[in-house]
Amino acid sequence: MPEAELIVYATSWCGDCHRARRFLEEHQVAYRWVDIDQDREAEALVKKVNRGNRSVPTLIFPDGTTLVEPSTLELARRLGLEA
Repeated sequence: MPEAELIVYATSWCGDCHRARRFLEEHQVAYRWVDIDQDREAEALVKKVNRGNRSVPTLIFPDGTTLVEPSTLELARRLGLEA
């Protein structure tokens, strides 16, 4: 059975998405990056989670919880890390 993973739904042009990605990489957090401009099913999921909005980044954690457009501090706290 594959291990559950953090999924980051994002776009290539979003500054907040790149900030979140940089934070995850700096802290060696494993994640899967999904560009919703390239994946229509992922875009539909983001819209469903965000009441019709294409809000990115949308992070879905292995336990099913989400963070939408988190600040670096919010992301750090959710991961139990320091910003």
